[in-house]
Formats: sequence, C-alpha cells, structure tokens
Amino acid sequence: MKQLVKILVAAAVLTGCSKLDEKLGSQLSTGASGGGGVSPANILAGTYDAMRGPYQDQSEVWAAQEHTTDECIGPTRAGDWDDNGVWRVLHSHQWDANHAFLANSYRDLGRVIFSATDLLRFSPSTQQAAEGRFLRAMAMFTMLDGWDQVPYRANTADATEVPTVRKGTAALDYIISELTAIINDLPAGPARQANKDAAKVLLMKCYLNKGVYANRAAPTFAAADMNQVITLADQVMNSTRGYALASNFFDNFAPGNDNSSLAKEVIWSGENIGGVSSGNVRSRWFCGLHYNQNPSGWNGFTTLSDFYDKFEAGDKRRGGNAYPGQTQGILPGFLIGQQFNGAGQPLQDRTGAPLAFTRAVKSIEVGSNLEVTGIRVIKYPIDYTSGDNSNNDYVYFRISDVILMKAEAELRGGTATASPAAFGGSSTPLAQVNFLRTDASRGASALASLTLDNLIDERGRELYWEGWRRNDLIRFGKYLAAWQEKPASTSERLLFPIPARSLAANPNLVQNPGY
Repeated sequence: MKQLVKILVAAAVLTGCSKLDEKLGSQLSTGASGGGGVSPANILAGTYDAMRGPYQDQSEVWAAQEHTTDECIGPTRAGDWDDNGVWRVLHSHQWDANHAFLANSYRDLGRVIFSATDLLRFSPSTQQAAEGRFLRAMAMFTMLDGWDQVPYRANTADATEVPTVRKGTAALDYIISELTAIINDLPAGPARQANKDAAKVLLMKCYLNKGVYANRAAPTFAAADMNQVITLADQVMNSTRGYALASNFFDNFAPGNDNSSLAKEVIWSGENIGGVSSGNVRSRWFCGLHYNQNPSGWNGFTTLSDFYDKFEAGDKRRGGNAYPGQTQGILPGFLIGQQFNGAGQPLQDRTGAPLAFTRAVKSIEVGSNLEVTGIRVIKYPIDYTSGDNSNNDYVYFRISDVILMKAEAELRGGTATASPAAFGGSSTPLAQVNFLRTDASRGASALASLTLDNLIDERGRELYWEGWRRNDLIRFGKYLAAWQEKPASTSERLLFPIPARSLAANPNLVQNPGY
C-alpha cells in the first residue's frame, strides 16, 4: 500500500490540494502477484471512478457549465441555498479565485489527468493505455475549456516534480494529437467504456472550438477545421454501432440507459450501477425537487422562464410524458404549475400553500412563495428503486450533438456532405437540424431557415442540463450578454480564475487576466 499512498500524495501535489481522494484510493489495490505492485486494471478502474466527481456532482464541472448560463439558477431561498453566495455569484458572473466549486473542479480534473498518466508506467495493455489516455484527454479538454491552463507531469513517480503547464492552442494541439494516436486502439464500445466514436466526438469538439481557444473574445472558424468536424460526424453517424434517435427522448437518460436498444443515441456514458456504485447523478433531480415531493428533494435549482420559452408547446423535449416502462412518479422534463403525489393529490409546500412552481424566480427569494419560485428540471428520469446509487448512466456524448455540430460546421463555412440515410440523407444544415426537430421523439415543427441565432437555441433545446451550455454560448458569442438575473459581463469572464491554492502549489501557473 506504500505505492498507493505515493500515487495519492502525488495527485494532491499536482493540483495544490492537501485532501487525498478517497474514491480514487478505493479502486486501487496491490497486484495479484503479491509483490506490492499496482494492477493496471485497478488503476484504470480508479480513473473511470475519478471521472464521477468532477462531472456528476452538482457543484463541480456541471455547475461551472450550467449555473453560469441562461439555463440554470440556484436561488437563495431564505436560509436555504445561501452557502455564502457561491451559487449566486456563478449565475451573475461575479466569482473570484477563491470560489470553492471552481477550485474543486480544477483539482478533481487534475486527479483524473494524474491517474490516467500514472497508469502508463504500470505496463498496461494497448487498449488499457488508450482508454486511460482518452479519459485524460477529456479531463484536459474540460480544463482547457474552463481555465485555459492544463498542468501536466509526465513523471508521476516523482511527487516533487513541479508540473509543466500547457496553455490555449498548445494544450488543444496536444489533446488532438493524443486522440488521433489512440483511436485505433480503443474498442468499438460499449457506451460505458472509452471507445472509438467517443474519441471522434471529442475531436469534433476540439476542431469546432479551435478558433475559440485561440481568441475567445473574437473567435474565427477555419474551413479546414470545420471540414474535420464534418468528416468525423459522418464517420460517427456511419458507425457499426448503429445509432438512431430514441423512440422517447428521455430514454437516453432513464434508469437502465446502459441498454443500447433503449438509449440508441448514447455514444459515451459514465457507468452507474443501480443500488451498488454510482456517481452523484441523482443530484440532477434532487437539486430541483421540493422537500415534499417523492423523492424528497433539495428545493434548489431551476431554469429561467426565458429559456423555457424557447420551446414550442408541442416539443416533447419540454417533457410531460412518461417514458416507456415508467409506472409511477414524476414525469421527466420541466415541472411548472401545481405538483401532485403518486395518487394524483395536489401537494403543498412547507407552509401549507399549494406546491405550484412559478415561472418567476430571483437570485434571492423572500416572502411567502419562496419555496415554489422557478421552473424545475428533470432531464434524468428518477430512479425510484436504487437508492442513492442510481441506475442512470451519466451521458457525456449523444448522436444528436453530432448532428448539430455537423450542421454548425457547415453553417460556419465547411463543405456540406449528405448525412447517412438513417439520419435523413440531407446535405444541407437546415434539413439536418429539421431531421432532429421533427422526429417523433421530439415533435417540434420544422425551422424555415437556419441561422447561428436559432442554432444556438436549438442546441439549448436538445442539450439542456447536459453540461455544454457555457461552451456553446462562448462559441456563439452570447456568454457575456445580459439575461434574467444577470447583467452583461466583461471579457475576463470567458475564463475561470486559476484557484489560489493551485497557484500557490505550482509556480508554472499564472493567474488569468482580470482576476
């Protein structure tokens, strides 16, 4: 176990953190030979497990990507959800370098990077090495997207070595080179495992955002980069895994969505095992449900009425319909108006007033209706049987995102290609987007034309609550605009600050401008 302690101490030094990662440690053990070595399989399992914290917890990467946008707000409700203002400053773009959630995100992404790198010195198989490098690339991409600076130590055996730092396009070039090198060594599937198509989707996001990471305030989009996005999209849509739009939109997120016949759109997901082991995916419904609902929620986060109004009334992505197999409980989608229990009886809030969620919501709520303000969101249908370890796999990439990225790349100057027949067979971005919108699983009307303005709205309608909104708004030049409960912000907010504790631990890090 000395080796295990050494790994964990090194991971803490990498990001300037003094707390050891218990989840990572729980996945590591001495080798079967009894020689005190560490099993590559266990280190890889620990790396997968380390992904759960930053991506599934409601207060880390998801908070950074959603609470800072027009999709989500975490209002203070009298004494509830104040937390010294940590949620409010995210939505209003007033965070600083000491914001705990941003610092924890940076730290935990660094732990993924360290664990994946450490795997490589324990003689993993070719596939194990490729999976680890893919997980590392994903964490690096997220760190680049948020903070622009990616610490990296090649020699993980030396805990005293100060990590080097890759920035901006240099970091992106490295991620692209890594993904290109490992694609052929990754398995074809299943979705819960790092796979070839997932690597291609991440490459799509790299090329689509290449101009952003070169100049976030005024990005440009080279035709060659857009053509890379289009080529990769066609490869994924033609994959032997046979992706198709799900018969019900919420099948993609429902308990049991590790079943590819149910969740036909899912390219890559994080495995959660119902009742046994999972990340905090349950937070996606607990965070908004009221205390008196079943399950008893935390009565926190809501969406904003302006975002809700982007949906047509008949758009099934707005919710209100049971997913196949649902026999009880709350319907997935947006919750607005009077809420009911399983017997159809109207619920009350804790004051005895009707539990009827309102369109209106403010950053700081006061008065008698503070428990019911705001439209609640259930993107992941509730798992009523598994307890805290929910059986909903966490979705990273879906085929609908591929369709929308391809259309965007064509709209931004790439050479349009015909999509496979299974995805409409069209060679125009408008028709490709309308293939998605008008499918029976979505039920929206066709757009008459496609512009960047209505495409960013469509990405919101399709991908809401999935952790991509900030990335999208920056690329479309909308992130600094004013919206409900947020004034216009200035360009330093296009990056998060490097956490103060990370700066203190690594002299190669430099604070981002404006902080």
